[in-house]
Amino acid sequence: MKPLTVNFRSKAALTLADAQIQQSIEHVYTGFFKGRLTAAGETPDWENLRTKGKAIKDHTIANLDYYLGLLTDNVEKNGGSVFFADDAEEARQHILDLAHKLKIKTVIKSKSMVSEEMGLAEAMTDEGFETVETDLGEYIIQLANETPYHLIAPAVHKSRADVARLLDDDYKDGDRVPDATELTMMAREKLRGVFERADMSVTGVNFAVAESGSIALVTNEGNGRMSTTVPRVHVAVMGMEKIVPSIQDLSTMLRILIRSATGQRISTYVTMVNGKRKPDEEEGPEEFHLVIMNNGRQKLLEDPQLRESLNCIRCGACLNACPVYRKVGGHAYGWVYPGPIGAIVTPVLTGLKDADNLPSASSLCGACHDACPVKINIPRMLLELRYRTAEGSTDKVERTSSAKERGIWKAWRMGMMGRKRFDIGSRIASIALKPLSRNGWLKKAPPPLSGWTSTRDFPVIAASSLKSRLKKRSGDLK
Repeated sequence: MKPLTVNFRSKAALTLADAQIQQSIEHVYTGFFKGRLTAAGETPDWENLRTKGKAIKDHTIANLDYYLGLLTDNVEKNGGSVFFADDAEEARQHILDLAHKLKIKTVIKSKSMVSEEMGLAEAMTDEGFETVETDLGEYIIQLANETPYHLIAPAVHKSRADVARLLDDDYKDGDRVPDATELTMMAREKLRGVFERADMSVTGVNFAVAESGSIALVTNEGNGRMSTTVPRVHVAVMGMEKIVPSIQDLSTMLRILIRSATGQRISTYVTMVNGKRKPDEEEGPEEFHLVIMNNGRQKLLEDPQLRESLNCIRCGACLNACPVYRKVGGHAYGWVYPGPIGAIVTPVLTGLKDADNLPSASSLCGACHDACPVKINIPRMLLELRYRTAEGSTDKVERTSSAKERGIWKAWRMGMMGRKRFDIGSRIASIALKPLSRNGWLKKAPPPLSGWTSTRDFPVIAASSLKSRLKKRSGDLK
């Protein structure tokens, strides 16, 4: 498996300089973001639904062990099997062992962020299995050998010409660019044969219903339904938080998920899977396996300040609303989950020291909080992680700030705690920076302030405070 790396600054800079990608990800705003606003505005009880959704998730996460046990019992009653994996490696190996045992040759996948966490497609290919993504966006990304750019639209950064190059070996620059329908038909022609010969499918889980042992999949292409009915073996993978108590709760969660994700009232397909095919049923798999993965979620569950992030239903609304994501794109975040929610879960789930800059990749404007269908207070958790990475207050996130940086901020804090100290510090800073300025502006500040002027000019600190200037002005007027 490839090592995880998070180089937010360098990847963000590359995206900002790419005019094509900037144009492509603008559709996140014009499509998904505006669509969500329209759908919410047309739903009379929208705020009540959000409140109810939050209550459902709060209750479920608070009683997660009970509902996981109930889900397990009911999946097994339906003829399926359940495997609990502590980490991504254990989950991945279980599925590989299962495929070898059942003499699988071709595996089809329907979009799953958890399978991205475990690097499943790459691992299965390395083991000799033909492994093909069936979601159109994921299929494009697989052909490009990239990772998803968005939770809902993995290939949103690709232009039609980019997609044509991937789907048509004969396409050349300057040829007529196929429209979306033509590109879809090209992909369908390639995938139809894969569906027919596949003997195992791996799908994600939008929600698992504890009381019935069912899983729910939300798609617009029909690939999810094909994947769960055609192959003889169906493996569903989920994070341990993707669970709701009852069918009634599922109804609420589907309404807010679909409206928040794509702006639709209902997606084209909502598929319910209740285990393997029964004797009187005409279609469905011969075997059903559910893999439930921890992979660091226990750390979030045990953390009262960050537990709320487990309420996420992966709708992508926070990404669409975030002004930072809409400029730097998904690959800048370096792992499976981009955007504001990714800036919270990535440092904790991966434990990467170089992911410490993700919590700072936010303007704290609060748009993500307003957009979240289950009212997750993302800005509060981002601030909490900023504090932890600076101070190393817990073992959940390793402290990454240097002694020099902490010393500078301590000096700044001391200067801000008294009027006289503030005035004296301002005068000293104004005198020190004056030789480096031009017409009252710093074009290039020396370290440790150089970062402030790398992309913008910085105004020189005034020689006297506003209070003293107002006092002098008042005296002059008299």
